[in-house]
Amino acid sequence: MDNYMDDIDKKIMSLLQYNARISIAQISKEVAMSQPSVKERIIKLEEKNIISGYITTFNLRELNRGTTTFVLLKTEHCQELTDFCREAIEVTDLFRISGEYNYLIKVQTESIEELAEFQDSLIKFGPSKSHISLKNILENRVLL
Repeated sequence: MDNYMDDIDKKIMSLLQYNARISIAQISKEVAMSQPSVKERIIKLEEKNIISGYITTFNLRELNRGTTTFVLLKTEHCQELTDFCREAIEVTDLFRISGEYNYLIKVQTESIEELAEFQDSLIKFGPSKSHISLKNILENRVLL
């Protein structure tokens, strides 16, 4: 199998998912393997596109984007909606979904008032329903 991963690969990935800035030296201590071997494994995981990038997670509340809302939207204007969402600073995620609604938009705003303005700008695309998150229980969960 081309994408075979052993337990060491999974441990390396888990460490990176918790902290993408962890040093090779620290990973090598955690997995009891030499630094060059760890580096080689990471490079192979990147080459296979199993590790596709490294990100920084922001505290959205500190950036005045602490209100999380999920918007379900039904539209026939798919490309226009996609273009709109790419430009809207409130949109953090856009999903094409099945069911009565065909899009799920994750929105981060400073306030309910800002959310209302954003929702007003969505009216031209079609009917929508919004669900405001009261508390984030699991977010950016480590998968391994």
